[in-house]
Amino acid sequence: MTATSTSSHAADAAPRYDWTLDEINALFALPFNDLLFRAQQVHRAHFDANAVQVSTLLSIKTGACPEDCKYCPQSGHYNTQLEKEKLLEIEKVVAQAKAAKEAGASRFCMGAAWRSPRDKDLVAVEEMVRQVKALGLETCMTLGMVDGEQATRLAAAGLDYYNHNLDTSPDFYGEIITTRTYSDRLETLATVRDAGMKVCSGGILGMGEGAQDRSALLQQLAKLSPHPESVPINMLVKVPGTPLENVEDLDPLAFIRAIAVARIMMPQSHVRLSAGREQMSESTQALAFLAGANSIFYGDKLLTTGNPQAERDRALFAKLGLHPERRDTCEDDTQHSERLAQQAQRNAQAERAAALAVDASV
Repeated sequence: MTATSTSSHAADAAPRYDWTLDEINALFALPFNDLLFRAQQVHRAHFDANAVQVSTLLSIKTGACPEDCKYCPQSGHYNTQLEKEKLLEIEKVVAQAKAAKEAGASRFCMGAAWRSPRDKDLVAVEEMVRQVKALGLETCMTLGMVDGEQATRLAAAGLDYYNHNLDTSPDFYGEIITTRTYSDRLETLATVRDAGMKVCSGGILGMGEGAQDRSALLQQLAKLSPHPESVPINMLVKVPGTPLENVEDLDPLAFIRAIAVARIMMPQSHVRLSAGREQMSESTQALAFLAGANSIFYGDKLLTTGNPQAERDRALFAKLGLHPERRDTCEDDTQHSERLAQQAQRNAQAERAAALAVDASV
């Protein structure tokens, strides 16, 4: 498929939920330039091409998790020298949220190393949500599995997003986790959606999975209706003491291809360049943004692993001409449609200006 023929795909940016593995594999097999060109067309149809949503992630309860996820330093099954911490005090969480907002974040994500939250802990978590929300930040939580009552309580407290990753394909999942099933994860996502919250769900690449597993992971995510509003694509951070500490590195270009395919398959979702950025060059990150990534975690830590510091991110944004996405946390459907229309108009104006510049230089 040539770049010229891919131009016809600019119009097929509406969400689909019936992607076949053959179709997904065909996207992955496109020439790299054609794949990124198509992903850019889809991206520009739905987003400001130079805006990146900025989130900050805080671990509110660290370590001693009973799950055996082979990538995770917080698992109680492995000795990773991680210091265990109890649930943070509400005041400390709010202070961190204020600092995140001052640093430019629009969303504050809080993660606890639990299989599922206990009711007595949920009371404090609800208050965290209410107070962080009052700062004008979008809120996101990842607390493990939740039931319907817990999800309803979180939604009532004002929680905007709930994160629960699928991690990998159904077939490869058993190689990574045995303490929780794939259906458990899908059930939690359905429960969160039924409670009225937005879904944040993605996966981790570079855990030793095959190319077919990456296709199958994206297929599972794109089957969710509606698609997750946020899709974090993580590069494995190899932590000493975990079973995956010596797994072979994933080719960065294979990672970029996955970003581009995710953008094409889930056109209206924020695709987050998530864990692993600490190990990525600026060039790799730039390619990820070109491929359709439009969300990052901002700050020096992702729960318990490193992340580029905010100052480095600001410098990279300046080099690439990117800016933090400005979001209205109380945006309704009409405002959302109007914002998308305005973005489409700006994108069209930018494309006309670029075309005129090319004509003038000939």
